[in-house]
Amino acid sequence: MSGFALLMPVYRGDDAAHFTKAFSSSVDEQSLKPSQVVLVQDGPVGDDLAAAIDRVVEASPVPVTRHVIDENVGLARALSIGLELVEHEIVARMDADDISLPDRFARQLPVIDAGVDLVGTGMFEFLDDGGAIVGRRTPRTGHDEIARYARFHDPFSHPTVMYRKSAVARAGGYQPLGLMEDYWLFARMIDAGASVENIPDPLVMYRVGAGAYARRGGRAQWRSELALQRALRGIRFTTRWEYLRNVTVRGVYRFVPERLRRVAYRRLIAGGTPS
Repeated sequence: MSGFALLMPVYRGDDAAHFTKAFSSSVDEQSLKPSQVVLVQDGPVGDDLAAAIDRVVEASPVPVTRHVIDENVGLARALSIGLELVEHEIVARMDADDISLPDRFARQLPVIDAGVDLVGTGMFEFLDDGGAIVGRRTPRTGHDEIARYARFHDPFSHPTVMYRKSAVARAGGYQPLGLMEDYWLFARMIDAGASVENIPDPLVMYRVGAGAYARRGGRAQWRSELALQRALRGIRFTTRWEYLRNVTVRGVYRFVPERLRRVAYRRLIAGGTPS
């Protein structure tokens, strides 16, 4: 199998204990370990998080390329900087507060080696307190179905993806777009001809903290949503009718009460069951 790098950004809002678990689950506990970890610190962090970063870097069983950005530059720029430091063609993404299940990379890498440019997986959603699983996201599978679904919703859960660095470069790399940088990248990759796939099984546990569904609504999310839909239409990824549908349906979703947003998200978007 090919060697690959793990790309993980971290910033001051991340919790030290959550970061430590995210790192260990994606490195120490993996049945197939990455060949390199690229850890990008986006701006200053607190003492607890800084100490946690020091500990995992020192104890890591694989080489860690640690890059500290003096000032917070945002996720898209931090990931772009990280990709420049990656020494391998294949890259796995991970956030600093989620958990990779032990066979994640062993399941994903053969799909990439078979010729796919981008592969995601399903996810469990779990609560901060106690780790109770409250939902499951089962993604669309098959290139054509993923490409079709991408016209309405992000077909990948970004903390689960593994991709070819060259395919990201062909699509123009990470670009700032409000809160939608990952979706914007994946859509451009599909538009540029990347071969895509999802493993439906949950191979990542996604942390759902207090206020998770509240944060998916409101004016800031709506502005980001509108910017994304305009960008997708601008590259002709969506038709005029699809643009109008998305703005209407996803606009309503951003402003309905949180209780209804939770149900809609689980049933219509996450592919799971409300709890």
